[in-house]
Amino acid sequence: MQSTSSKLFASEAFPNIGYVAYFSMEIAIQPSMPTYSGGLGVLAGDTLRAAADLGVPMVAFTLLHRKGYFQQHLNADGMQTEEVQPWNPADFCTEGPARATVSIEGRVVTLRAWRYDMKGCFGHVVPIYLLDTDLDGNSGWDRGLTDHLYGGDTNYRLQQEIVLGMGGVRMANALGMHVNVYHMNEGHAALLTLALLEKQLGGGPAGAATETDIEQVRNKCVFTTHTPVPAGHDRFSTEQTIRILGGERTAHLEKLGCFRDGLLNMTLLALRFSRYANGVAMQHGKVSRAMFPEFAIDSITNGVHAPTWTSEPVQRLLDKHLPAWRRDNLYVRNAIDIPEAEMLAAHASAKEELLADVASKTGLILNPNVLTLGFGRRAATYKRATLMFTDPKRLQEIAAKAGGLQILYAGKAHPQDEPGKALIHQVVEEAAKLSNNQLRIVYLENYDWRLGALLTAGVDVWVNTPRRPYEASGTSGMKAAMNGVPSLSILDGWWIEGCIEGVTGWAIEDGSNDAEEATSLYVKLENAIVPLYRDSQEKWARMMRTTLAFNGSFFNTSRMVKQYTRNAYYPEPLAEVTKKVEEAVYAD
Repeated sequence: MQSTSSKLFASEAFPNIGYVAYFSMEIAIQPSMPTYSGGLGVLAGDTLRAAADLGVPMVAFTLLHRKGYFQQHLNADGMQTEEVQPWNPADFCTEGPARATVSIEGRVVTLRAWRYDMKGCFGHVVPIYLLDTDLDGNSGWDRGLTDHLYGGDTNYRLQQEIVLGMGGVRMANALGMHVNVYHMNEGHAALLTLALLEKQLGGGPAGAATETDIEQVRNKCVFTTHTPVPAGHDRFSTEQTIRILGGERTAHLEKLGCFRDGLLNMTLLALRFSRYANGVAMQHGKVSRAMFPEFAIDSITNGVHAPTWTSEPVQRLLDKHLPAWRRDNLYVRNAIDIPEAEMLAAHASAKEELLADVASKTGLILNPNVLTLGFGRRAATYKRATLMFTDPKRLQEIAAKAGGLQILYAGKAHPQDEPGKALIHQVVEEAAKLSNNQLRIVYLENYDWRLGALLTAGVDVWVNTPRRPYEASGTSGMKAAMNGVPSLSILDGWWIEGCIEGVTGWAIEDGSNDAEEATSLYVKLENAIVPLYRDSQEKWARMMRTTLAFNGSFFNTSRMVKQYTRNAYYPEPLAEVTKKVEEAVYAD
């Protein structure tokens, strides 16, 4: 039976509100659908799962990615090769009869939508529409525009962004949807603002828009930026924009100030047309405001969908002691009272499952009683996967003092990211040199949803070593926290908010260079983590409880979606709606 608060917040309770339309280039919908590459897509999927649980009147648009992202293969030297991941949307989705069109390089491209229903824990459904250009009548090139996630060059990317942004708005119109809020999850969807402006003008040229027309569009749009790395913001040359989007549209975007350094900047476009914008952690909000000082950029810290990323042993533990935790993640705060022995037993089960998976993949039998560190994320150079190898001799000495140390690595490099691929090769090469009877280092191939869940639940400590300030948020450490796994991390992104030293984990102190930060990592590992794990499992269990209670109860998408609802979707100007939504969301 649907709970009262969930039903009150369901779309039928607010027939005049309309939908929140959520646009994201990638969405991790379920493990068998390769429609995501990593953190951005997983965050999008977790957002929609939480919205479905809460009964938020939301609908989502993304691209189909018929050939997926890629399957990663690593040879013995750690050299990455890629294989496509074709899948059949008919196995998971329902094709809709509606059609929409967009103009690309002067060609009319037709698209359809496959619908997937994301069902919440109380039965509320958030429909996800996966846009697809593989239709008769489209050219061979255009039919492939929705094949590859982040595939091809910047020409392919801009064409995909037209399909997502402009095509998504037109598909919503073709489906007869009443949408009041358009949420752009990253700048890939920024061209939806242009489609809305043209719709506001009755299909006429955007160059005829008045400030009133622009304000009408702005009042409907909110935007979340996810990257503090300047190169991470999509930018396209004037020549590309004129050729692919059209000269008249390009001229109008230039007039509106959406170009910077001679390039169409999709983040700038999204910011200019949004009434609300946010970064994904408090620190990231500060960094974003420094990058775009002319805009007011708020911050809503990311979270993870608690039931999705909590291992089955820990779920059973929470069900036993905190039966309301799925309905309201704030109850996880009471995990502080879970008996230490039960906490240790639940983690032991999760660790056993992880090590069994490692054995099946690699043939290596790891020791469940040995301190095990996890490092799993996109293989980008700023994430510094080799920081732990800065002083190999010291790492080996720490392993000896610990009575053994195991380090599990995983992560994909984008197929065109040669430095990222080289980083994986370097980790594998260093692992082969350093591994001995007391120090075991393993790189696991094909980091995906399933492996990510096993790692974050089964390791003893989650390690994160990004170079500041390039970590916008990070969510893998939040997944670990949902399983009581503490973090050892650079104070960047979410960890600035989540780190209580010696209670939820440990901070790697800021240094002026990599060597200084590596030294801090070794000091924390040698003087705090190893003695606690080796000498007092009871105290270790208490740390797991505080990690779960403090960080698990806050860094979840249930809290995050409630913040978006109150601050972005239904802010102060919509006082009556705000009041009703708050009553629904925060009802006892």
